[in-house]
Amino acid sequence: MEKKASLLSPYACRDDAAIRRGGGLPEDWVIRPPFFRDIDRIIHSRAFSRYIDKTQVFYLLDNEHITHRAIHIQLVAKIGRTIGRALSLNEDLIEAIALGHDIGHPPYGHFGEDCLSALCKAHQIGPYRHAVQSIQFLDTIEDTNLTLQVLDGILCHNGEVHNAHLVPEPITDLEVLHRKKELILNGGDPAPGTLEGCVVRVADTIAYLGRDLQDAIEIGCLDPSLPGLSDDCRKTFSLSGDYRRFNASVIDAVSRDVIACSFDSNEVRFSPEISDSVKALKDYNYEMIYTNEVLHAQDSIINNLYEVLFERFLGDVEKMRTDSLIYQDLIEAEWVSPAYIDTASPAEMVRDYLAGMTDKYFESVARKLLIPKRYFRNHDLNEWLKNCR
Repeated sequence: MEKKASLLSPYACRDDAAIRRGGGLPEDWVIRPPFFRDIDRIIHSRAFSRYIDKTQVFYLLDNEHITHRAIHIQLVAKIGRTIGRALSLNEDLIEAIALGHDIGHPPYGHFGEDCLSALCKAHQIGPYRHAVQSIQFLDTIEDTNLTLQVLDGILCHNGEVHNAHLVPEPITDLEVLHRKKELILNGGDPAPGTLEGCVVRVADTIAYLGRDLQDAIEIGCLDPSLPGLSDDCRKTFSLSGDYRRFNASVIDAVSRDVIACSFDSNEVRFSPEISDSVKALKDYNYEMIYTNEVLHAQDSIINNLYEVLFERFLGDVEKMRTDSLIYQDLIEAEWVSPAYIDTASPAEMVRDYLAGMTDKYFESVARKLLIPKRYFRNHDLNEWLKNCR
């Protein structure tokens, strides 16, 4: 452990600086240091297993070759560790933050987040923020007792906002974490408390910037010639020729720049040229991909389903209908913390239940509750008669 610490940058977060709510370090912390242990705790959580069918950008599209959340978090972890290794930072901390950072995303990506946020505000439980929900899943509903540095990095991972440079905002205790959480819920954007958290935030941007571009071309909603993209951006990221190299070109150019500009420093930064090009490419993706009408063609249907399911399950909890799916999947589930059940309001339980669903499970629940079952052939007769009584 001492040998590892001696190899780290003076700006890195060391293992013996880990803060855990339960206090103390485990006896085998030399073999499994605190942040390494957190990686295991995240991977073995129920929330992590639901990454398997949470879409990234392109929902309602059966194409196994485009990016889903389960792929995105691995890309963030890989890019983050690459940068962290070059900067002599704590790679275990980087990986733990990266693997947990998007656990709070609800079905249908950012549009689903907008739908759920509107419902949460209508029921007076505040706006929905997926970063805050990640902490809710890992620290409240399942109580994985992660270190404060990992929780903070997950909470403050906002890779959608462009920052030319990031300086850590120190995290010393749970009270600071709670203040950051409230700031995010009210529209603020605090920086992570460690340099490793700042690296993950940048890696999040690097991981989706070129990949979303490539995915959009792959499915045919964007021309490979990238119409309207500035010449400076094309040149900076070498966006010409075979579009299948676009993602690799972006990752390589931005990662090298971040490493060169952040070396031996207590901040993570881009060069002015790369910073301008990253912002330009983000703006381009937003205009050409994220607001594309093809992507949002069925949004009204999704929004209606969110509204119907929210009200249905809210009624089930308020009237204690214990045969409801929300009891089976959440309220009476053995892996859920009893402290959560004792303190969460009905609306908060419904928020957490819907947010935890995968896209396909959300659709299957909607079909089960909203479409009547049709019976076929004679062997279904007894079941049909039973349900008619």
